[in-house]
Amino acid sequence: MHAVDADTDIDIDIDTYDPPRIADRLYHDLLSPPEIAQVRRRVRRVAADTIAPIASRIARGDERIDGFPRDAFDSLASAGVFRIPFAGDVGGDDLTHRATATAVAVEELAYYSNSVAAIFDVHCILAGNAVNQGTDAQRQRWLAPVVAGEIVGSFATSEPGASSDLSPAAVTTEATRTATGWVLHGRKRWITNSAVASFVVVLARTGTRLSTFIVPTDTPGVTIGTPDRKLGNKGQITADVILDRVHLDADALLGEEGGGLKIALQTLTYGRIGIAAAGVGMAQAAFDHTAQHLARRHAFGGPLAGKQHWQFLMADRATAIESARDLYLKAALRLDSGVAFPEPEAAMAKLRGTEISVDMARDAVQAFGGLGFTQSLGADDTDGPVEAFYRDSKIGEIYEGANEVQKWVLARQIFGREITG
Repeated sequence: MHAVDADTDIDIDIDTYDPPRIADRLYHDLLSPPEIAQVRRRVRRVAADTIAPIASRIARGDERIDGFPRDAFDSLASAGVFRIPFAGDVGGDDLTHRATATAVAVEELAYYSNSVAAIFDVHCILAGNAVNQGTDAQRQRWLAPVVAGEIVGSFATSEPGASSDLSPAAVTTEATRTATGWVLHGRKRWITNSAVASFVVVLARTGTRLSTFIVPTDTPGVTIGTPDRKLGNKGQITADVILDRVHLDADALLGEEGGGLKIALQTLTYGRIGIAAAGVGMAQAAFDHTAQHLARRHAFGGPLAGKQHWQFLMADRATAIESARDLYLKAALRLDSGVAFPEPEAAMAKLRGTEISVDMARDAVQAFGGLGFTQSLGADDTDGPVEAFYRDSKIGEIYEGANEVQKWVLARQIFGREITG
């Protein structure tokens, strides 16, 4: 696809046109070990080659009709991106700093498509990390094919009446012990990848406590609902998972009975680091597009970048992106050091990473004006450059622990549970 740039009259190949990566000039990573820089370069190449060309199609797709971007998933599998978070015994890359490498991979994927970043997050960080806490037999049966990209994993904690609140009183999905295993009954909601997953890790109430189970989606009694149609993240297919007296063998229990909440919370903490990184990736992409546009777009006798308003705003946004990236890297490095719940950094990273993505996306739409509000231009079908960031970024402030919950986590760090509750 070609279009004429209004400011320079240069014929541009839209399919290969990217703004300069400003973070490569402004950001100095003094935190990450050398292997992290190698992972960033590797995933950036994969994302540029395989995700960028189809990002617009994913962002504008219909979630109910072939919505899952199988070509993107298969490309990541072929390039070995799913190996990054895992140990060598299940086919992983066996990196020393796996959480940090995984978070960096999420940022690079989200730069082009937050949907693809979310698929990776749920497949590897949520489902994969949860199964990684299971027995050797469970890891070989389920995790090894996840790492190879042979199957798709899913993770189910949220319900119609329970999402951020995962207390035993709020979770209604129930697992009852039988002579040979378990019977699960309940309904999960907003479950990413469920429409194409081979298994779902399910959080359920067992008596007065919570436990996690590996539920193959082809088990009798498992039904995947109609995919949701959402504001953004069109390639991140979510749907209800209905469990109608699903019989499971005893080996479906993941971890210990009653230990499900710990697995879920540790997994979601890791996931929040990933969501923070995705926010940084989207914010950086919107920033880069906006900076290029401001430098090239002339109005009132000069480039928009010559106006102090845009200079000061972009200076503030560059500072915020820098801080958000540092926070997610610190949280991930603490996780790699053995700290299961790296707070306050994880909560701060999720809060700041998702906030800056929303702020920067809104600023990008404003800077581009009418084109910023456009999905495709009627004159030549040119894709709108930033509207997908605007639609995709908002969910980051909501899922995997709403940002209000992150503030509560931070308040507990400051004042203690005895005061905050």
